[in-house]
Amino acid sequence: MNGRESVLRAIRGALSGVPGSERPDDPPPAHGRRAEHTGEDIVGLFAERAAEYRATTVRVRTSGAAAAVARALARTGARSLVVPPGLPDDLVPKGPWSPLADVPPLTVGQLDAADAVITTVTAAIAVTGTVILDHGAGQGRRALTLLPDQHICLVRADQITPDVPEALRRLDPSRPLTLISGPSATSDIELDRVEGVHGPRTLDIVVVDDR
Repeated sequence: MNGRESVLRAIRGALSGVPGSERPDDPPPAHGRRAEHTGEDIVGLFAERAAEYRATTVRVRTSGAAAAVARALARTGARSLVVPPGLPDDLVPKGPWSPLADVPPLTVGQLDAADAVITTVTAAIAVTGTVILDHGAGQGRRALTLLPDQHICLVRADQITPDVPEALRRLDPSRPLTLISGPSATSDIELDRVEGVHGPRTLDIVVVDDR
């Protein structure tokens, strides 16, 4: 069986249950809301899936968010931290690292030399462990999350959606959107994984959950 025959066979199999009266230009059938498939602990599922991408995820209350950020910075030995406009001051912990405000905008050289960046997010997806930025207040321009070696994301529990369709309903399509699933990584023809090629080598996610 060649490739063409294999594709046609798959199509015939997918159409086997379609009534003969249906035509391609008929209106699509109405679909109700998908059944819940994340279980009771949506935050736990998000953390589990993010860990599969080799992201480090911790779950804290609001009062412990800055301390969690400090621990993430201490773990990597960061000495400089890029802080985007609009990020609340109480989320930036004091330590041996130097905060770098992106006002006026930092140069490419300054961003490349920075050890870490901290941002909030717009939404997150539980079933994929993905965080989404629209680069509004607290998230900064896209370059901030591409050049420093460590990215620390602050995610509120109520920003975590069950799946991709629900996340898309919360997003403004006119905004520049960045979807991040784990640290930047690629692999060669031998499937040897290399991290940090196209962005941060380390992704730390701090989930703030006061429930």
